[in-house]
Amino acid sequence: MVHVLIIESSARQQDSTSRQLTREFVNQWQNAHPDDVITLRDVAAKPVPHLDVDLLGGWTKPEAERSGAEIEALTRSNILTDELLAADVLVLAAPMYNFTIPSTLKAWLDHVLRAGITFKYTPTGPQGLLTGKRAIVLTARGGIHAGGASDHQEPYLRQVMAFIGIHDVEFIHAEGLNMSGDFYEKGMNQAKARLAAVA
Repeated sequence: MVHVLIIESSARQQDSTSRQLTREFVNQWQNAHPDDVITLRDVAAKPVPHLDVDLLGGWTKPEAERSGAEIEALTRSNILTDELLAADVLVLAAPMYNFTIPSTLKAWLDHVLRAGITFKYTPTGPQGLLTGKRAIVLTARGGIHAGGASDHQEPYLRQVMAFIGIHDVEFIHAEGLNMSGDFYEKGMNQAKARLAAVA
């Protein structure tokens, strides 16, 4: 049995293309793997606070010296990190906002990239600790950006995933969604075809 963790980050609850891709992914995955467990966390509907002094204090201070706010921040980070540690497959659903990921997704990443837990520092540099996991990234983009200088989503997320030890990362881009003509239909059809192959 495989545990799949899905992180939704679209600010839109209705008419969201990345959420549509997520629903398609869940349907196809469940059909192919009915015994697998799927956990969904929506960081847009229930945002994770941005990295702040309380979270840093929760991570770095001895337990007896932590304030109530620091304990609360650490508890939240532990919950999110435990979800990631338990997952075999991580699915990130991310619309492109201003050429990169939503800030809500960045805030989630800031809670789970933790020294000694998801990566560690060694004499030769940082080493990811989440080896053996797989990541699938579903993106929705108004224009065409894959492979271009304007794409700050894929390079960033590939680097972040590698940093914590996840090197098996597949991107499924739905692109050209706000362009005229038949770009929307082509973009969605290509993404759905890729989803079917992945599931």
